[in-house]
Amino acid sequence: MQEFVFNAFMTLLVVVDPLGLAPIFAALTRDFSEKRKRESALRGTLLGTAILFLFALAGDVLLEALGIGLPAFRIAGGALLFLLALDMVLARPSGMRASTVREQEEESYQQDISVFPLAIPLLAGPGAITTVLLHTGGSNTTEVALFMVVLLLVLLLTLTSLLLAPRVMCLFGETGANVLSRVLGVLLAALAVQFVLDGLKSSLA
Repeated sequence: MQEFVFNAFMTLLVVVDPLGLAPIFAALTRDFSEKRKRESALRGTLLGTAILFLFALAGDVLLEALGIGLPAFRIAGGALLFLLALDMVLARPSGMRASTVREQEEESYQQDISVFPLAIPLLAGPGAITTVLLHTGGSNTTEVALFMVVLLLVLLLTLTSLLLAPRVMCLFGETGANVLSRVLGVLLAALAVQFVLDGLKSSLA
């Protein structure tokens, strides 16, 4: 059980990437008032949480309705997370992550960013949704409950990072944030390969 909680926490921490969201959020809200920044951070995090909790609770039902077995989803999900890891390590778009900061600024300027791009796809993007389904599909009630606690903890860390975005940027700087993102990308690649191996083992058992 401790291994399940640790793996869930590390995977969510890498995929959601609270520190990595800080510079994006800071760029998107640079012309916002302090009050509007707080409101956007809170509303976006709440929306992202609601979406991810929905997938956590209805993951099994969704997979069953689509006729997808858990081993197949583990393999496919692992492959998608591996693409996300490559995106993070090589700093190139793979379609799993959002557009560049400048593109998001152009699209979101003078708009409510709490829904797009903050809640979707920065918080509840393909990588996060895949991670949620991988950890809750086929899990017992205790594991699902533990996963949701871990998910809530990571999202609280994310909200804190968004609220403290200016200070986080001063602490790490753009270079530090880039280095951290690449290190986390390597860890995510290893976790993604493990998902694929688990899926193959289950399908051949």
